[in-house]
Order: sequence, then C-alpha cells, then structure tokens
Amino acid sequence: MLNTGPASRLVHPRPGKIICTDPQYIDRLQNLIGYRFREPNHLVEALTHSSFVSEISGGSRDNEQLEFLGDSILNFLVSVRLTDTFPQYEEGKLSRARSSLVAAPHLSTVAAQLGLGEFLRLGRGEEKTGGRSKSALRVNALEALIAALYRDGGLNPAREFVERFILPEDLPVRAEALSSVDYKSALQERIQAERMVPAEYRVVEESGPEHQKIFTVEVRASENLKAAGRGGSKKAAEQNAAQALLERMDRKVQIDG
Repeated sequence: MLNTGPASRLVHPRPGKIICTDPQYIDRLQNLIGYRFREPNHLVEALTHSSFVSEISGGSRDNEQLEFLGDSILNFLVSVRLTDTFPQYEEGKLSRARSSLVAAPHLSTVAAQLGLGEFLRLGRGEEKTGGRSKSALRVNALEALIAALYRDGGLNPAREFVERFILPEDLPVRAEALSSVDYKSALQERIQAERMVPAEYRVVEESGPEHQKIFTVEVRASENLKAAGRGGSKKAAEQNAAQALLERMDRKVQIDG
C-alpha cells in the first residue's frame, strides 16, 4: 500500500550521473512515491530508456512495454474514478474529462513535480541532448511507473498512485473545467506526436448578416487530411474544425488498425 504521509525531500544528483544503478536513489524514489517494491527491477525497468539499453550488453530491458501497459492502466483507473464521481455524465463528457487528465501536459507536470527526469537511465547521446528535461521521456517514465506498480503489487498500488499524484483532490468541483476541451491544442499535440506538419486554418466561407455571421473554417494537416467546421465566430469555427479533424483521424486509426 502507498504511504500517504509526507514525501521525502528529493535530493537531485549531479548532472550526467546515471543514478538508477545506485540503491540510495532507488530508495529515494520509493520514499517519494510512498511504495516499496518487492522486486526493485520493476522500478529500474520503468526508468530505463531505450538509449541506455542500446549502449550496454546484458539483460536490461527498456521501459517501452511498461509504458504501453501503463497507458492502458491509467486510462482504466481514471475512467473508473470519473464514472464513480460523475454518474450523471454522458459518454462524451466523461471522455473529455478523461482526456484532460491523461493528456501529456498534465502528465508532464506530474512527472516534473516527482523529479522523474533525474531518475532516468539514459544513453550518453540522450544525456548530452538534455534527455532528463524532455517532457516526452518523463511522461513515458510516469506511465511505465504505473505499470511497474501494477506488476509488483497488483491494481491497488497503481490505483493509489493515480489517486494521489494524477487525479486532482478537488475532482468533484472541477467537473466543467475538465470536460471542456481545447480542440485546437489537442489537435496540435496529436499532430506533433505523429510528426506531421503543423495544421493550417483558413476561412472558406462567411454567410449571414453582419451582426449574425456564420464562419466556415477548413483545417488541413496534409493533402488528404482535412476537415471543416462552422461557428458564430472564427475561433468557434476553428475549434469545431479541429474537433472534426480529430474525429476523422480517430476513425482512420480504427480502420487502419
């Protein structure tokens, strides 16, 4: 069970030092999250980047499989908590709230507060390019850590970690903020994650009287990936266009996958 008492003060190592090989830093991280691993190798694996594995010979595993598993566990646990907290919500509103809680910006903030970057096992090249401060690497490690907790102690330690560090304490009163989505930002994150060119927005039509105009905006992420949205302002039309393109991208993944 997670220790819910005050977390130990994190002492940061010297830059460039690979700290996961030192038991004292493993202890510090365990104290920080309030859980003692029965098999510390689960924790070490969660903190091991592929760049580290590629530079050594031996049986070390990188954290990519744990990251994959942790992403699913996180989504499941957040979904359970949201349906328990907001039984009156319809599916779309629950989905938007979950998206806010598992989005990369929120997880990156959590990982930074935990200082996870300082605990990563990185290869020399990744170390030199500032890997410890890279948001994507910290988020991946956070998701892998959730899976490591599950592997080591079952669902309860993973649930307690998510409740303590990822879900806000004032979840019931943040309902509206969580369920409202900035679709333009969500589309930008999706496009960056898939290494596509930035989305371009343009007004393709204006209709109606001057005091009650309706704007139609087209958003394009590639020659064959575009969508349109309408709204009473350019900003509203852009949000609707971004939402439509995200939905199209999701359908494409389902068809291709």
